[in-house]
Amino acid sequence: MNEQLLQKRLGHQFRNAALLQQALTHRSHSVLHNERLEFLGDSVLNCVVASLLFDSFSSIDEGDLSRVRANLVKQQSLYEIAQRIELSQFLRLGEGELKSGGFRRPSILADTLEALFGAIYLDAGFDVAREVIKSLYSSVLVSIDPTTLGKDAKTLLQEFLQSKKIALPLYNVVATHGAAHSQEFEIECLVPKLDIQVFGTGGSRRAGEQAAAKLALETALDLLSKTPAARKKSKPRTSQLKLTGIATVQADALADTQKNALATQNSSLDSLNSQTSPEIAIQHNSHPKTA
Repeated sequence: MNEQLLQKRLGHQFRNAALLQQALTHRSHSVLHNERLEFLGDSVLNCVVASLLFDSFSSIDEGDLSRVRANLVKQQSLYEIAQRIELSQFLRLGEGELKSGGFRRPSILADTLEALFGAIYLDAGFDVAREVIKSLYSSVLVSIDPTTLGKDAKTLLQEFLQSKKIALPLYNVVATHGAAHSQEFEIECLVPKLDIQVFGTGGSRRAGEQAAAKLALETALDLLSKTPAARKKSKPRTSQLKLTGIATVQADALADTQKNALATQNSSLDSLNSQTSPEIAIQHNSHPKTA
């Protein structure tokens, strides 16, 4: 186990190697394990992420900041970072955990990463811990959308429809499958105005609704993204009629009608001039003098 490699990936060289060893030790391995360090690291992580979000998103209110922070410090986010630095190869696990694949378990990897943050804080202080966490989260922070991160599919669908002044979706239980202790719910999601009808399944009614809402949102976004393009591509009516040979006939007929109307107007003027005195006829064809 090359712990120098891990320290390089973390961006911190431990002065107290014992802290690093303890942070990597699961309770199945020995009595001196990492759970206390995990407790400390969890608090350090929350504080640092809150600070990073505060600095990065000045226009976001505290409610949204709390939601985004909760999403960034949850087990799945920590697990993904642990995977990126290949933390699993440095874990110190008991024989039972090794056999059961504990080095792949998201909860163990996430807890160990938090323990490392706690160990770095004790080894070098808060500022160094902040820099390590900032470095590990830098790629995440530049790619997140704070207005949507952490919101479930039903909330996102509702907000999207409200922004377009479209009525809220309807959810119906279509069917349930399986035994009572392991039922699967099939849920229908309807957005009548957009003519959307999709189905989602889940181990609970709520999970099924979330799955259906996700499909409905994807469908709605796809439909509305195509609408402007369709309008731009739509051809003028004359061009559409020309494909069937109608426009040419209509255009020719219109030209003939205009010519006939002009001829009739000229004929009427000639007739009027012939019936009036020369003075009136001349006035008709010239501007009257100013008195």
